[in-house]
Amino acid sequence: MPKMKTNRAAAKRFKKTANGGLKSANAYTSHRFHGKTKKQRRQLRGLSMMDKTNVKRYKKMLNL
Repeated sequence: MPKMKTNRAAAKRFKKTANGGLKSANAYTSHRFHGKTKKQRRQLRGLSMMDKTNVKRYKKMLNL
């Protein structure tokens, strides 16, 4: 059997945490900030933990 290939698009977008979770960038951060409050803009900075309903699927893509 050949080795499983990592999905490179997913590998560039998601980071594994020490406890086995996944972090990813937030959605809604590319444009149209004038419609968002300062609090929304501030909280969209940085990374956030991926929802547990998606973790299994993305771990398979990343061969974790």
